[in-house]
Amino acid sequence: MFAQNQKTSFLEQTKAAREERALEKRREQAAILLQSTLKGYAARRKYQKRIILDFDAMFTENQDDKELELVASTAYPVLRRYLNQIKLDKGDVRARERLECICRYIIKAMESENTKLSYAGLCLFKERSLPWIAHIKILLTNCLTLLPELKPENHADSLSLALFLHTLVVFTAPKSWAILRNAQFEKLQPAMQKICCNIQGHLVQHDFYKIMRLVLLRGTVREELSVKPVTLVAIITLCLRPLIDGNFSRNLLAMFLSEILSVPALIYHLHQSVPQCLEQFSSLGLLKKALSISGDVQWFEEFGTSMPGTKSLAFLGNIVNLFNIDGQGESKELAYPLLTETATSLLELIPNTVTTKGVFTQWHELLGWHTPGAEPAQNQNVALVKKQFHMLWDHRCIKLLLGDLLKQINLNYERIEFQSPQQPSTSNLLRRALERSSTRGVNLMGVASSKQSKQKWRKLDNAEVVQVSRICGMYYAALNTLSQMKLDILTGICYNDNVLYDIWLLITSLGPNCGMKEYLELLKSESNLQTPQTAMLMLFCDCMTHYVTILDEYEMYTEQNPFKLNDYVMLTYFLNNILYKLINDNLLGAKNIVQNPVFLSLHTLMLCLYRRDCRRLFTPPNHWLIPEVKPSAFINDLEKAKRNAMLLLAKMPHIIPHKDRVKLFRKFVQNEKAVMGLTESACASPRSALIVIHRDRIVEDGYRQLAAQPTQALKGVIRVRFINQQGLHEAGIDQDGVFKEFLEETIKKVFDPSLNLFKTTSDQRLYPSPISYVQDNHLQLFEFVGRMLGKAVYEGIVVDVPFASFFLSQLLGQTQQALYSCMDELPSLDNELYRSLTFIKHYKQDVSDLNLTFSVDQDVMGKIVTLALHPGGKSRVVNDHNKLVYIHYMAFFHMNTQIREQTIAFNRGFRSIINPEWLSLFSPPELQRLISGDTSPLDLKDLQKHTHYYGGFHDSHCVVVWLWDILAKDFTEEERKLFLKFVTSCSKPPLLGFAHLEPPFSIRCVEVGDDEDTGDTIGSVIRGFFAIRKKDPLNRLPTSSTCFNLLKLPNYQKKSTLRDKLRYAVSSNTGFELS
Repeated sequence: MFAQNQKTSFLEQTKAAREERALEKRREQAAILLQSTLKGYAARRKYQKRIILDFDAMFTENQDDKELELVASTAYPVLRRYLNQIKLDKGDVRARERLECICRYIIKAMESENTKLSYAGLCLFKERSLPWIAHIKILLTNCLTLLPELKPENHADSLSLALFLHTLVVFTAPKSWAILRNAQFEKLQPAMQKICCNIQGHLVQHDFYKIMRLVLLRGTVREELSVKPVTLVAIITLCLRPLIDGNFSRNLLAMFLSEILSVPALIYHLHQSVPQCLEQFSSLGLLKKALSISGDVQWFEEFGTSMPGTKSLAFLGNIVNLFNIDGQGESKELAYPLLTETATSLLELIPNTVTTKGVFTQWHELLGWHTPGAEPAQNQNVALVKKQFHMLWDHRCIKLLLGDLLKQINLNYERIEFQSPQQPSTSNLLRRALERSSTRGVNLMGVASSKQSKQKWRKLDNAEVVQVSRICGMYYAALNTLSQMKLDILTGICYNDNVLYDIWLLITSLGPNCGMKEYLELLKSESNLQTPQTAMLMLFCDCMTHYVTILDEYEMYTEQNPFKLNDYVMLTYFLNNILYKLINDNLLGAKNIVQNPVFLSLHTLMLCLYRRDCRRLFTPPNHWLIPEVKPSAFINDLEKAKRNAMLLLAKMPHIIPHKDRVKLFRKFVQNEKAVMGLTESACASPRSALIVIHRDRIVEDGYRQLAAQPTQALKGVIRVRFINQQGLHEAGIDQDGVFKEFLEETIKKVFDPSLNLFKTTSDQRLYPSPISYVQDNHLQLFEFVGRMLGKAVYEGIVVDVPFASFFLSQLLGQTQQALYSCMDELPSLDNELYRSLTFIKHYKQDVSDLNLTFSVDQDVMGKIVTLALHPGGKSRVVNDHNKLVYIHYMAFFHMNTQIREQTIAFNRGFRSIINPEWLSLFSPPELQRLISGDTSPLDLKDLQKHTHYYGGFHDSHCVVVWLWDILAKDFTEEERKLFLKFVTSCSKPPLLGFAHLEPPFSIRCVEVGDDEDTGDTIGSVIRGFFAIRKKDPLNRLPTSSTCFNLLKLPNYQKKSTLRDKLRYAVSSNTGFELS
């Protein structure tokens, strides 16, 4: 045991001694290495100091004259040693001064023709040529290294920049070498050129183009250049030399494009300051070469991965600028397909290289929110890049790319006229057979074709259609990518050279129904959603939406230039039917169709035109209906929750008749009531709320008791107990449940303009009053009024409250959509203001002569107050450039800004009762009909069919027969409306007919006045039934109880008496009693 411990101890001691010796050896080696390193460093420092001393002794600051006399062979060793041994320190000011001293000397030496003085003379000797070339490479590399550190706006730095660039210019081309002007050295020109090319290659390998890019960014970062024109010329000259000498090799050209031509607004600056550089670009055919290599798929992939979106944007801006500057002839050759394909590819690439989400996002004037790249200066010249892009849709470019081309290919295609589609019938079988056999006669919807019988419809794959489609694809890509310039792009296409109309003519030539069949075939495959032909259709729809939105009534309905009303009819037919097919046939996929760009473009334009048609008709009757949609089957599909039917209802409710939509609305209401337990059932009755209303405080009591009620309670049964002016409870015929009377009285009072909650337009239409704030709690009142109106609509009670069209649009939520234009609906508020603004819009002279500003004067409680339409608007003068903006600001102010809070409150109340999704079934005029009843003439037969009789009256009673005869033959249509209003409080019939009037229309025989009337008795009923009269009630007028839709009619003995009394009563409203 003991022996084993000794052995272990001995081994451990031996190991420790060995490790100690190894450690000591490493220490010695480290000490030797450290000593040698320090000695070497000290020796090098000493050597470098001697080199610097030698340099300073030869080149001092005040020896400019002596420098010229230096023999090159004397200076060369000193300079070579200095540049080889002294590494350039960017932060060392003295090192920079020495480098500047070297450059000044060498530039001056290169100007000498004397072989001894010229610095280029050194390379004439074979043994010195290679070291001399290496020496010059180091010098130029040092110059290149310092360039990014210089600030051109600083005077000293600008001088240094010019000096270093001059040095680079001298040694990248031998044409400035004075020694070569000597006749004996002319033969050396090619050799010297090779040396310069070799130097150029060295610089390119040392990030020459990246450094030149940084210099350009520093010099052009502002709208005004911070570099002198001569400096800019030097930079461009240096950048072009490797390209020219390298015969525009693919790699060099790619570097030039990605680093130089991607400097924001470079071409703009060159055009403004040094146009001679652009002349050189043109002579070299640089634009064509750039566009050609941009079409190289491999280069494009490399380009896309190496360049952020903002860099690609700047590159494209310069290409567009260069294209715009080039001569007309060359531009036509380059426009298609080179420019078109390059621009499209870049515009589609940019969104993939721009991050829109992140912590460090910034706002970009062209791209919107994005994450900036590594170059902050990249985003400084956005305003100028924006100017460059404007050139892509200015008049010249649009005409060059699309205008001339479209006019040429549309020459042989005459206008196509729309005729209403014929309904199938047995009498036109021959005609329809002829239509099917005709290839170019009449299309499926009766659209007449060209008079040239031999002419054929174009196909989507025709060469001219493909060319137009690809150019349109470029503009559509611009719309998507340059999100902040969307309006500028749309305006450029809509109002330049009638291009939009010419695209429309091309679309109409694609076949029957504007080539609907062709497009449906194309869209069956998801891969075809990105085709140029699809892009052309989407561009047209987006531009047309913009065009129609800003079109005023005079331009659309009177001028009709260039689009005729027939064009809109044709276009709406195409849009309505193709959208129906896309949804019904599930061509775009039911799940993603709402986000599909094709669907969005088509649907947005269709909605824009549909709403325009709702405001003022331009289509024939039933134009928007789809004949193959059967309402009963459609509603059945909805009940089964079929996705296509639900989508059609959400996006295109107008394809089924209005009455069917009203039925659907009532069905939605009934279903909700059933779910909420608000309907009568065999086992339970719905809960009801009882409110007590004083006759002289109807609005106040109603607001106090109902405003705080939850929505579900308001949707349920509300029973009303009236207290008369004597403070006594009234005994209502329906056992205190006279809610309809309360609702009518409340609505009558709150919509009375004297209350100042609402105002009336010149045609007596209601809208919120801008000065409603004079009422206490006016916003809460608006919400209450909205709920009461919603309750009326919910219960199917029609009320005679005519709203202004623009306010109905706000109720439907249409004003929040991009396609809504305030100017379109301004006439429904103030026709005089609309005419004034239209006058300004079409004013031929200088609008600034009218002395208008972006402000509005308003009479507020007898005092004129000037309000700015936007911040600083009082000092902004209206001129020809901003008059359209002023017009829309003015319209928006009157229709939105001044009543915004009131509208929001009213909407909140109304929509708390009526589901917004249900409202989307209707247009503004249809919503008005839902509120106030049908606009069609009173159908007496329908009313007679659904009338109930009391007090002994029946449908064969002589007084009843006289009544219907008088209404049909003696009363005018206006008097019939007054009669209906007299009995029901509304002059319009219910939307679905009198079968849906609640309570039912009733006529009751009465013997005494309303104050003595206690209801029907056995005696009064028998006397009424058998026409037993006490005496002719000549002194009594017919009366009514509107809350029960009840006409109280005395038992007159003569028809003439009935006619005269009824006419007097309904005309003067004498008998209008809400008992």
